Amino acid sequence: MRRFEDKVALITGAATGIGGIVRDVYCMGADVVGVLDPLRFGDPRGGKGQQVISIARGVVEGIAQYGNPLGVPNLGGDIVFDSGYDENCLVNVVAVGLVRQSRILRSRVPSDAADRPYKMILVGKPTDDSGFGGAAFASEDLAGEEEANRGAVQVPDPFLKRVLSEANKKVLELAWRRGVVVGFKDLGAGGIACVTSEMAHAGGFGVNIDLDRVSLAIGQYSPAVVSCSETQERYCLAVPDEIVDEVLGIYNEDFELPHIYHGAGAAVIGEVTGDGVYRIMSGGETLCEAPVDVITTGISYDRSRKSRRRIFEEPEFDPDRSIHDDFLTLLSSPNIASKNFVYHRYDSEVQGRAVVRPGEADAGVIAPLPGRSVGLAFSVDGNPFYGIIDPYQGGALAMCEAARNVAAVGGIPSAVTDCLNYGNPEVEEIFWEFAEGVRGIGDACRGIGLISHEGSPIPVVSGNVSFYNQGESGRSIPPSPIVACVGVVEDYSRSRSIRFKDEGDVLYLVGEPLDELGGGEYYRVIYGTLGANVPEADFLRERAQMRTVIDMHNHGWVRACHDVSHGGLITALAGMMIGENGGGSLGFTLNLDVFNGCGLGPETILFSETGVFIVELPGGIERDVLALCARNRVKLFKLGSLVSRPGLEVTAGGARLAAWDHGELQEAFMTGCRWIFGIERNE
Repeated sequence: MRRFEDKVALITGAATGIGGIVRDVYCMGADVVGVLDPLRFGDPRGGKGQQVISIARGVVEGIAQYGNPLGVPNLGGDIVFDSGYDENCLVNVVAVGLVRQSRILRSRVPSDAADRPYKMILVGKPTDDSGFGGAAFASEDLAGEEEANRGAVQVPDPFLKRVLSEANKKVLELAWRRGVVVGFKDLGAGGIACVTSEMAHAGGFGVNIDLDRVSLAIGQYSPAVVSCSETQERYCLAVPDEIVDEVLGIYNEDFELPHIYHGAGAAVIGEVTGDGVYRIMSGGETLCEAPVDVITTGISYDRSRKSRRRIFEEPEFDPDRSIHDDFLTLLSSPNIASKNFVYHRYDSEVQGRAVVRPGEADAGVIAPLPGRSVGLAFSVDGNPFYGIIDPYQGGALAMCEAARNVAAVGGIPSAVTDCLNYGNPEVEEIFWEFAEGVRGIGDACRGIGLISHEGSPIPVVSGNVSFYNQGESGRSIPPSPIVACVGVVEDYSRSRSIRFKDEGDVLYLVGEPLDELGGGEYYRVIYGTLGANVPEADFLRERAQMRTVIDMHNHGWVRACHDVSHGGLITALAGMMIGENGGGSLGFTLNLDVFNGCGLGPETILFSETGVFIVELPGGIERDVLALCARNRVKLFKLGSLVSRPGLEVTAGGARLAAWDHGELQEAFMTGCRWIFGIERNE
């Protein structure tokens, strides 16, 4: 029974991540068009391997069980395994929505409340004790006391949320039709007390809350629990008196919430006041009375920071090692091998907007507007191993990689959001890691900038900080900044998957490989070390390369495109040859002599994680390609042409260094980490 309960907690915990972030988007008046889920788990082959595998399977199941019935497509994500997450996994979720600019809602009591009476309406599930103390639990060390902490996990209901989202639309339509302004916010950390005080303070008002009006689930709960429980699937609205009855009627009568879920519904739980005081009442007594800004104003800490002094060294390459065998080992390793079977657990087709699906390219693409050619591209990224060596580069490179992925499908990086996951900020070295990561992301947003608006930075439109990620051993997770990027695609019909397309097409490398294997998968998997030469973000170079690839898409040249990142150039080529589902039928020979001027050895060229692009273009346009790269001041290497014989070969100086047939590469890549998730080979 204990094992079953642990499994349920993992599933509901992952589902809660989706539920909370989706509600945030709904509360802006937007339609949620997709979610992405970057996940970080422990070492499945390590001392806690069985626990890691159980957690990974539970999280994926939770995402599927919630997102699929909710009717929101999964647009992408990534998974990283490392022993640094053995005691504290990360389940980050990104949600994307569409809303007309003129109809954006605010999470505050509207200024109109100064001239007319407003009520606070609580909508959704009846309040219980699930999730009580969840916000505090998030800042505690995980010490294995699962039973004591089980109440901190909320219980989601995706079907009720789906009904609520439709009812919310009707309420917002009513408000627009009647010409009134409403405030709208979901209940997350801190429950009723948090949402009502924040909405009041944001609008410059006070509020009186009567807990006796709150619909409760079966059971007896103290006022503290009713005030601060984090029960899922609840919203709060600030509504003018003249439409209160109509709003209640939409939820309770038109959509019949009380009949769909016992105790669910909409009820007035308070009134907006002009005195700036926050009051909670129950049983005829005033339980809380304080200036609202005292409640909501955060505590300002002056944290000290100190750089972490660690020495990193580059390993010496072993000349007797087999590139052939090492690459198969790398390709089948958990962080490199295909995760398509995970994507297939999620629904990417719901809503009918998918153009490029998860796993098919570096970014997912949707067609959001019927009858329009414009598309939206989405990507999320973050390599924690870069941050261990250099936390500044960890933040900067997360931003660069996310933007590069969007450019790889022809999207112009337009906005980012981030989740910054770190250990205990009271430790000087960890707070330094955090500060450096933030600085790196900020510099990257300014340095790359909006390609469509010269001189303007890429805006960071939202984000989240997660501290105290450590276990009872006191060991913190690796510094883990994760960045999601949204890009605008001028014509989504030109977006292509990474798979090789046509015999005779030419492969080019946009950008130059450098001696940057530090923090990369080759060093970690083959040599068991991190190395030292972490990639260094060159923002002007990144911008020029992205602009070039976007221009290639806009010219209609691109047949396939893949950025070089985790695992290096040869890994990217293998992914393009194998294709998203293992059905590739073309091959390629990489002659390293084209890089003779770079001064790098074969291993460095093949496995460097310098951020560059591989593009497949039709033959006969080489002069135009060279002219474009010259205008953008981008280095270009012509790698060669695709052949009908599937497989990869590497040569140098007229000699063959390694060769792989399609079957062995497909086997390594497509089945390398299925065992972690209990997936049979034929699934």
